[in-house]
Amino acid sequence: MKKGSESKLVIVLSLMSGMFLAALDQTIVPPALPAIVAQLGGLDYLSWVVASYLFASTATIILYGKLSDMYGRKRFYILGIAIFLAGSFLSGISGNIFELIVFRALQGIGGGAIMSNSLAIIGDLFPPKERGKWQGFFGATFALSSVAGPLLGGFITDALSWHWIFFINLPIGIVSIIILTKNLPHIPGTGHAKIDYKGSATLISAIVILMFALESGSHDTLLTPTATALFASSAALFVLFAFIERKAETPILPPFMFRNRTFLIIISLVLITGMGMFGAITYLPLFLQAVLGASATNSGLVLTPMGMSIVASSMVSGRLMSRTGRYRSLTIGGMAMALGGMFTLSFISAQSTYIHIIGGLVMVGIGMGITFPIFTLAVQGAFDKSMLGVATSSMQFFRSIGGLFGVTAFGTVLLTVLSFSLAGTNLSITPEDLLEDPGHASILPEEAATVKEALANSLHIIFLISTVLAGVAVALSVMLKDVSLEKPHAQSMKEAAILLGEEEGFMVAEDGEKGKK
Repeated sequence: MKKGSESKLVIVLSLMSGMFLAALDQTIVPPALPAIVAQLGGLDYLSWVVASYLFASTATIILYGKLSDMYGRKRFYILGIAIFLAGSFLSGISGNIFELIVFRALQGIGGGAIMSNSLAIIGDLFPPKERGKWQGFFGATFALSSVAGPLLGGFITDALSWHWIFFINLPIGIVSIIILTKNLPHIPGTGHAKIDYKGSATLISAIVILMFALESGSHDTLLTPTATALFASSAALFVLFAFIERKAETPILPPFMFRNRTFLIIISLVLITGMGMFGAITYLPLFLQAVLGASATNSGLVLTPMGMSIVASSMVSGRLMSRTGRYRSLTIGGMAMALGGMFTLSFISAQSTYIHIIGGLVMVGIGMGITFPIFTLAVQGAFDKSMLGVATSSMQFFRSIGGLFGVTAFGTVLLTVLSFSLAGTNLSITPEDLLEDPGHASILPEEAATVKEALANSLHIIFLISTVLAGVAVALSVMLKDVSLEKPHAQSMKEAAILLGEEEGFMVAEDGEKGKK
């Protein structure tokens, strides 16, 4: 291997270590959620343990992308890891559910910097056609966390306590900082420019209010005056955000990007798949432990095959794109496979077997793994190099916001269906009691069976909704054009973007501004 190739390999490995850190935290937590609820209480706030992390990373990911375009990516990448580690330590020592929610948000602020910059740096280092191979490795890194996360989360929770699923981030993060500080070069940014603070604040406010509107349904109904007012306020702020972005000198989400067909379809796909995957899978360990009686470790083992299938299909997909330079048929196939998996899981019940659940998860994993490298490569290829950070972070933003809304909305569905199913039963127990007493030694069998059936019904509805979302994703993937990314190795990113723009009917001008043919 040549010296230049060895240097790039070291850089890629260091970036992958940072990506693994942030991605692991998304998968190590779900198997521990039942134990967290059993110790800290607050089933009504279960979704916020996950949603607070997703919200913070979502709210900051595009801003980090813009800042890294301007000032270089290395400093923000390392800063993100440091903030993430601080949030991890504080999460581990949380004494109540509300402290945990706040400190998880701090983790998310750091995670936003990590997720925003890791893929963008790959775009800085490699030409479009070569990126497919490396994006495949990053998709596999993300997926490896899907394998290791549930296993570690379950095992650590059973062997030590849920607190240690956060403490484990500390040594990994410290090693990552050392590697990145030594090996990651400083890639200069485009220079100083104004930050769109008004747009950022408006977007964050709109997202927060929408989260509260969705969460309000877990206590009342989405049609209450309060909820209606929250939805209306959020909608108004989103409209105001669009207006601000049109007038902003340096918008965080440049409006002209949404006139690019490829970009519009891809962000719609990542939004929908984020809702379905993160939203539904988050609550599966609750079903496995409370309904099927699995331990935290065993619930992690059930999720492991999905992670393994993501790893395999992501690697294969990345290499196929590097060879063919095309991605449409792969996208359609991946979305169709995910649809089949969600449909299989929609038949979940209190009598479901592990084989049934694992089979559905493997199908979802294959489908999602295929699309991981595709989405990043397609978005990066649609714009000029000066837009690389914003375009990549925009895709990460919509994936995160999909997961955020999915977790919040499905949490509302879980609690609403659960409340409806248990209404009028006059039970002496709550779902938390099943988690505090896994063997149900002090619980009447008929009462335990009633609560289990109610929980199973909740998961059934969640996966039905996810199946519909997957069907919409298949329809959107069919609308993609089969654009070629075949370019010589030495071809610049701008030339590749112009070629792709011409084939899509959208031209990127020499100064980086939009224009028509």
